[in-house]
Amino acid sequence: MNDIACQVSALHLHPVKSCAGIAPDQALLLETGLDLDRAWMVVDAQGEMLTQRELPRLALVQPAFKGGDVVLRAPGMLALHLHTDTVEQPTRVRVWDDIVKAYDMGNLAAQWFSDFLGRTARLARFDPEETRHCDPQWTGELSVGPAFADAFPLLVLGQASLDELNQRLAARGQAPVTMQRFRPNLVLSGLQAFDEDHLHEILITTDDGPVRLRLVKPCVRCSIPSVEPATGVQTQEPSATLAGFRADPRMQGGITFGMNAIVVQGAGCRLRVGQAAQGSYQFD
Repeated sequence: MNDIACQVSALHLHPVKSCAGIAPDQALLLETGLDLDRAWMVVDAQGEMLTQRELPRLALVQPAFKGGDVVLRAPGMLALHLHTDTVEQPTRVRVWDDIVKAYDMGNLAAQWFSDFLGRTARLARFDPEETRHCDPQWTGELSVGPAFADAFPLLVLGQASLDELNQRLAARGQAPVTMQRFRPNLVLSGLQAFDEDHLHEILITTDDGPVRLRLVKPCVRCSIPSVEPATGVQTQEPSATLAGFRADPRMQGGITFGMNAIVVQGAGCRLRVGQAAQGSYQFD
């Protein structure tokens, strides 16, 4: 096992699952991931999750933090203000195979999303008293899961991996893509392309103490990276290019890009862009 110095080059969080994200300079780390990451989720009338997989238009919903609110904006819509400390009636919603306790955000938010999406939709807030668990096949005894993120608290990507992908896209005559296509929480500089595939842990030095993250499972990619963030239109790239060189035998040939991670140490610390980090490699 070897160590390599790297750096936190970007942070990303997505307040509403499958909507656009923001890239703050700093973010509070919780056991469940970055604070307010995927804290809300759009659901149908039965409480089933709605994502860009079936509704790529969700990519056009842009969040911003303003005071104690998350403000959502979308083309043709007035801004929707969500108070981070206000919810309405309790409910239950499904995120993949998990049926979890949540709070409905009321009729105004429901009408806003229904009007924008052109179908019945409601908005739910994850109940902070609820706990989802990661698959112990990947995490062992450290099983605390995320809020409404798919399956793990954090997604980690190396900047060099995106650079390599964009070089391959250019060689095929395709336009480059941005990191937001892949919706990571933590972007690292200083690694070689796809070195994160073999990282075991990342140790980050913060003003509040050490943060230790364990990378546990390659992220198998669905159709979302091929949704153009600026238009909400499904395209062929970069999925077609990734399929040519990113089939992962660890995931039975699934196309992977990035690594899912759990928080081993440092919940309550604040991550900042520019912080020094150290990656520990574990080669299989």
